[in-house]
Amino acid sequence: MPPSVPSVPRRVARTLRTSLFAQVLCALVLGIVVGKLWPETATALQPLGDGFTRLIKTVISPLVFCVVVVGIAKAGDLKAFGRIGVKALVWFEIASTAALVIGLLAANVVGPGRGMNVDPASLDTAAVDETTGGGHLPTTTEFVLNALPQSFIGSFAENELLQVLILACLVGAALLHLGHTKVPKILPAIEQAQEIIFAVVGFIMRLAPIAVFGAMAHLVGNYGLGVMRTYAELIVLCYAAAALFIALLAVALKAVTGLSLWKFLRYIREEMLLALGTASTESVMPRVMQKLRRAGARDDAVGLVLPTGYSFNLDGASLYLSIGTLFIAQAVGVDLSLGQQVTVVLVLMLTSKGMAGIPGSAFLALSATASSLGAIPAGAVALLLGVDRIMDSMRVVTNLLGNCVAVFAVSRWEGALDIDRARRTLDGEDTFPPEDGSAEDRDGDERVAVEAGSEALVPGIPAQKPKDLKASKEPAPDAG
Repeated sequence: MPPSVPSVPRRVARTLRTSLFAQVLCALVLGIVVGKLWPETATALQPLGDGFTRLIKTVISPLVFCVVVVGIAKAGDLKAFGRIGVKALVWFEIASTAALVIGLLAANVVGPGRGMNVDPASLDTAAVDETTGGGHLPTTTEFVLNALPQSFIGSFAENELLQVLILACLVGAALLHLGHTKVPKILPAIEQAQEIIFAVVGFIMRLAPIAVFGAMAHLVGNYGLGVMRTYAELIVLCYAAAALFIALLAVALKAVTGLSLWKFLRYIREEMLLALGTASTESVMPRVMQKLRRAGARDDAVGLVLPTGYSFNLDGASLYLSIGTLFIAQAVGVDLSLGQQVTVVLVLMLTSKGMAGIPGSAFLALSATASSLGAIPAGAVALLLGVDRIMDSMRVVTNLLGNCVAVFAVSRWEGALDIDRARRTLDGEDTFPPEDGSAEDRDGDERVAVEAGSEALVPGIPAQKPKDLKASKEPAPDAG
């Protein structure tokens, strides 16, 4: 008899039960519906998303530390690690400058703020102060000093990624200097700690659909969908410019590594959807780090380039800042000359590097840019208060893809990328068990449970097919 085909409801239920992508997608839609129908109730759901982000942040610093230390120790060459860092900074500067220029060109061509004729005196600048919390962007000196750790434990407690990176480099260099004969047990212990952290990430990821539901319901309930009609031209322009930049990223990735960005997007679709739902790239950093390693990027390259990119390579934010600056100028009737627009690029190249982790950083950067020009009232940045959260999706996607492409490109540049493995992984030929103890099939749409004691739980070993699981239960031949 031919095998029975499960009914559609059973197949849907199975997909929802086993696919994180389907769970997050349903939570995203449900959050929008709840936010639209019951906005007052929806605004109280923000702690669901914030709680998930807090849990993820607790493991980011120790994970980055472990990956970088292990990467340096296994690579056995501190000079190579230094070259990776320099090449990453070069790539970051080129990519973020390209994003700024694309944003300025798009805003000049479309002119989203022309004809608004806004009186800056009529704007409520107090709302900007409330959003930024009275903070300020660090100067170059402050930024450099803040990147240097004051305390080993404090850097982890405050989740300062740049400080953790510096500590990891020092520890990795010390392991290389002392050699495995003097400290033979340290490196295996750090590797085991890394595996434990990835397991913890797998547990936390089970809460991802709840987090996305709460974050999206709060966003829609608090800001509504009407703002999209008011700022439709600006929103469409920002997303179109981001799409153009991502297309350029795809061309760059293909030219440098021969890999397809669209296949990579499919490979990290769960993480991308989660980042969109929570409006945070930090919430997916641990999973993305592991997937990049599985896709052939060497540990030291992933451990250095990706976390550093979270501070130095904010391509989506750069796009938004350049478009936002010209939008504000056009809205208040200020015509910026070519020289002033070049100044905008130069100022934003500096201010965008110190934005990560600062509340209301986009408004602080826009205010700093307006003040440096002297032609735009700094209070005019209040024009973007209503649309700023709508831009989160654009910034998140562009920032995340920009940093992932940087990992592949710098790894290839340094010879730290296994191209054959990367192609097999992105094509779905190499399958790996995800962190929660289940395994994906080649298409990635279905998963089969893997027994706790099976070989598929060992990282790097492909998950067994169901028929293999049955065979694995047979007694092994006597070794004696």
